[in-house]
Amino acid sequence: MSEVRIGAVLIAGPTASGKSALGIKLAQALNGVVINADSMQVYRDLRVLTARPTPEEEAQAPHRLYGHVDAAVNFSVGRYVADAVATLREVEGQVPIFVGGTGLYFKALTEGLSDIPAVPDDVRDQVRRESEGLETPELHRLLMERDPETGRTLRPSDRLRVQRALEIFAATGQPLVSFHGARQPGPLSRVPVIKVFLAPEREDLRRRIDSRFLAMMEQGALDEVKRLGERGLDPMLPAMRAHGVPGLLAHLRREIGLDEAIQRGQGDTRRYAKRQFTWFRHQLPDWTWVEPERGYETVLSRLNALRASP
Repeated sequence: MSEVRIGAVLIAGPTASGKSALGIKLAQALNGVVINADSMQVYRDLRVLTARPTPEEEAQAPHRLYGHVDAAVNFSVGRYVADAVATLREVEGQVPIFVGGTGLYFKALTEGLSDIPAVPDDVRDQVRRESEGLETPELHRLLMERDPETGRTLRPSDRLRVQRALEIFAATGQPLVSFHGARQPGPLSRVPVIKVFLAPEREDLRRRIDSRFLAMMEQGALDEVKRLGERGLDPMLPAMRAHGVPGLLAHLRREIGLDEAIQRGQGDTRRYAKRQFTWFRHQLPDWTWVEPERGYETVLSRLNALRASP
C-alpha cells in the first residue's frame, strides 16, 4: 500500500469522532505518519484537555506537530502551514496522514492561504490594550465602525476573529476581507489527496463529548489548567480559550462551582462540534462524509481507486 500514488490522506471530523484512532490505524497499514491538524493540540501545555494522543498512542505510529508550541505563542494558520511544509519534507517516502478538526488548517493545506500581511507586534499589542475590558459585542461594534465590510461577515460573539480583523485594519488600513482574493498555493494543492470527514450521529456524538470531558477531569485536566493559569498569560491567547479552560479557571478562582465549570466545558465543546459540521459542509464541500466506523474502509477504497487510475 505504501507505493500508492498519493500526496496525503486527510482525516477530519468533529471533536470526539474517532479521528486519532483512525489516523493511527491508517499509519500502521500504509507506512504513514500522523500529522496534527488541530489548532489546540499544537500546544504542549494542554495534552489532556485537548485530547491529544497519549504517549502510548504516539508509540503506535509516528506523530508530528503535536504539543510543539508553547501556550504563550499566538500560533497562526500561516505558521502551521510553514511547519506542515517542513514536516512533509522530513517524512518524504511515508504517507502523510493529516488528522484534526480545524477546518482552516485543512483549507490552507489544500487551497492555500490568503495573502494577508503580518501584523507588527507593537500594533497587535496596541489593539489588545484598547480592547481589554470590552465585552465581545462591544468589540464587534468597534469593528463595525472601522471595518464594517469585514464586521458583517463575522459573528459578534467570535472574539478571536473580531480581534484579528481589528489588528489587520490597524496594521494596513484595509478591510480584512480585501485580502481574501489573493492566495498562495497550499502545499497539497497540486498532489492527489484523499479527504474524509467522519460524521457521527449527532445524539451519539453529544453523549461522547460529555463523557469524554468527564474522563478528562479524571485524567488530570483541572491540574493541567491550574498550571496553565499560574503562568499569568494573556487571556486572549488561543490556548487560554481552549474548550474547558475558561470555565475551569473560573472555578479555580472560586467564581463558580466545579459542576458548573464542567457543564460549561461540555457545552462549549458541543457547540464547537456543531460549528465544525456546518463549516466543513459549506467551506469544503468536496470531502467524503462517512460514519466513523466506515472511515478505514473508505480510505482504502479510495487508495485502490487511485492505484487503478491511469
